[in-house]
Amino acid sequence: MPAAPAFPRRYDLDWLRIIAFGLLILYHSGMFYVTWDWHVKSVHAGPDAEGMMLLLNPWRLSLLFFISGVALRFAADKLGGGRLARERTVRLGLPILFGMAVIVAPQSWLQLVESGEFSGSFWAFWPQYIDFGSDFSITTPTWNHLWYVVYLLVYTLLIAPFAGRIARFMQGAGARATRMLFSGRWGVAAILVLPVLPHMLFRLTLDPHFPTTHDLTHDWANHAHSLTMLLLGFVLAKDPHFWAAIRRALPAAILSAILLGTGLSILWAHWEALSVSGDWNGIIWPARIARLTYAWVAIVTLLALAQRFLNRPSRALTYLTEAIFPWYILHQTLTIMLGFWLTRQNLPAGGEAVLVIGGTFAGCALLHELVIRRVACLRPLFGLKPAGASRLPRKVNAAGTV
Repeated sequence: MPAAPAFPRRYDLDWLRIIAFGLLILYHSGMFYVTWDWHVKSVHAGPDAEGMMLLLNPWRLSLLFFISGVALRFAADKLGGGRLARERTVRLGLPILFGMAVIVAPQSWLQLVESGEFSGSFWAFWPQYIDFGSDFSITTPTWNHLWYVVYLLVYTLLIAPFAGRIARFMQGAGARATRMLFSGRWGVAAILVLPVLPHMLFRLTLDPHFPTTHDLTHDWANHAHSLTMLLLGFVLAKDPHFWAAIRRALPAAILSAILLGTGLSILWAHWEALSVSGDWNGIIWPARIARLTYAWVAIVTLLALAQRFLNRPSRALTYLTEAIFPWYILHQTLTIMLGFWLTRQNLPAGGEAVLVIGGTFAGCALLHELVIRRVACLRPLFGLKPAGASRLPRKVNAAGTV
């Protein structure tokens, strides 16, 4: 049997989940400053940060869906499909409902204030926000950044009835298949190429017809990509051949990520010039395939590095594993509220950005530490277990709580 991290201790994936959510918070803070459309914008918005954000964008959420799939597999093996579905319906459903009704509401309010569509206070806006018959130009109530939690709940309910069958398959024929694919001399090539192929198919067939909407019912291309990543994590969560190949692939993955990321960055920097020239038609599809490949090799790189350097417990990990999901629920509202006010204070761009980003992280940390984790009735509204079950056991059974 190939060497692989011992199960069920997957501290490396807990760390990666925390890192991925942290990067997501930074990314959404960056959305306040780039030229792309967002809820509110800084007076200093410009293209300076777009290069780094373009490098993050292809893989940041795919990594989260993959880790969520691994966590679901551990939870399903422990709880069974039926209990998993019931537990996650409550665990994720309450934050979705509370988030839509309360946490996300200020985002919609300030977006409409900035666009000039609404001029009253939040307290005047909120009754109209929760009225499904409102005539605003945006959907209200809405879930905005909480779409990830909504999709995760739906995918969990879809997978739960088949969880036992998948686990049994991966103990028999599935394990033999992964051994053949990932353990031989071509194992590294297989781990770098095969998971990309379905996404290439989706890019050719679904993406041109179904732009990303995050509205659940018309988001078929996004569903195909996201659910595939979650299923990949669920199916291969405990497969030693897969994880051994991930570790062996580290040098090739790092090199591929650097080369593809550099090439794509150069291409993106000249995208407008290429789009008006005859060269654009010949390069568009190779660029799209390269972007998909870059996303997966970046994920492989992070998984392999985490196996090597982060697969160990710590007090910080125990604390942040609980804290990071409330941080995720809170962060975009804090960014929008801080940004909306600070950008009207005539601050220099650098100072404003430091206050927006630092204030977002500080606000998340303080609200979690001083309020959410200490008030029993708030814990389930932010996806936390009751206080007595909040500490991670010494041997964790899943990669994170979501």
